[in-house]
Amino acid sequence: MRAENRNERAAWGNAFAWPVAVLLIVHRLAVLARAGSVTDDFTTVWSAARRFVDRVPVYNEVYHHVDPHYLYNPGATLLLSPLGFLPSVEAARPWFILANAVAIIAAVAWLTRLSGRELREPAFPLALALAFATEAVTNTLVFSNINGVLLLALTAFIALSVHGRDLGAGFVLGLAIVVKPMFAPLLVLPMMRRRWAAVAAGVAVPVSLNALAWPLTPGAGDYLTKLVPYLKITRDYANSSLSGLAVYFGMPQWLHGVLFALFGAAVAVAVLGLAAWRERDPLLWLSMSSGVLMAGVCLLSSLGQAYYSMMLFPALFTALRPASPMHTWTAWLGAALCLSPLEWTTPQHRLEGQWLTTFLPTAGWAVFITAAASWVAWTLITDVKERTRP
Repeated sequence: MRAENRNERAAWGNAFAWPVAVLLIVHRLAVLARAGSVTDDFTTVWSAARRFVDRVPVYNEVYHHVDPHYLYNPGATLLLSPLGFLPSVEAARPWFILANAVAIIAAVAWLTRLSGRELREPAFPLALALAFATEAVTNTLVFSNINGVLLLALTAFIALSVHGRDLGAGFVLGLAIVVKPMFAPLLVLPMMRRRWAAVAAGVAVPVSLNALAWPLTPGAGDYLTKLVPYLKITRDYANSSLSGLAVYFGMPQWLHGVLFALFGAAVAVAVLGLAAWRERDPLLWLSMSSGVLMAGVCLLSSLGQAYYSMMLFPALFTALRPASPMHTWTAWLGAALCLSPLEWTTPQHRLEGQWLTTFLPTAGWAVFITAAASWVAWTLITDVKERTRP
């Protein structure tokens, strides 16, 4: 009887969740992504790939205005160079969007299976619906950037690490680092388990690809002389990082330094504390630690953009684990502030709405990190008290 009731609930859940998920996916792809946006992350990538193919200096942009720029290193340029063989942006963009959408769906499916749920259960379509409703997924598709593929790479790194496939985990992480160096802090996770093959591969892949790509990339030296100095600048446009907020509002340097130290300490507490779960629940440890590290990079680096919050998805799935920081409302508040697809600008409050839209993710990353650190500290202290109780 219980099995029948469970199957009936699953059937009802699927009947509700699948239409919502399919509707949101089709809407994001066929309407929003097809229409595009003023913000266009793809044209710069295709143009750079085309310059690589045509043997024209790749880093020939003017970096003193706020338009999206090509920010990838020569190794990533080599990986993305096949896009340059497509005849036009219009021909390449739909396939790039579709590839990222498929990657997001695959990542959500993989995370569902890792969490112990079957794809025929309602958890999968419900997760898809929630994912495609977020700002992160919506703007990844609308702006046509590569975050969907990177989410799949992050999921693969976690899955391969859980199953002890260290070399494969390190290789995938290395590819992610080549495209977005923001993934480099994740190398600390295999270090904490002394998985040196994963660490070696994670370092060797970006180093080798850049060494191979450097003589093949026209004007590669401009990456160091023109682009790296630009990357060190904290811009105050569409930058949700703590540094972006500080520059935008003219925050005193001492206050910025104090906040940076406090949230850096919270990241350290969360990551070091979560290490207590690295053997008893590797999936929780890897997923939650990677989420904290990614949130920390977004908050504390010179540039953090809201759609990077997609990298918190593996952490959100730990709500299905027996114990997790995602069992607290504060962690979900942080995730909601990062991922909510809400636009706060109104004709009556245009400036204030712009502030909320840009800097609520800042608060979200901060709340998420603090919630994880607090849960870890409280749980470990409680465990110690119970073990020492007479």
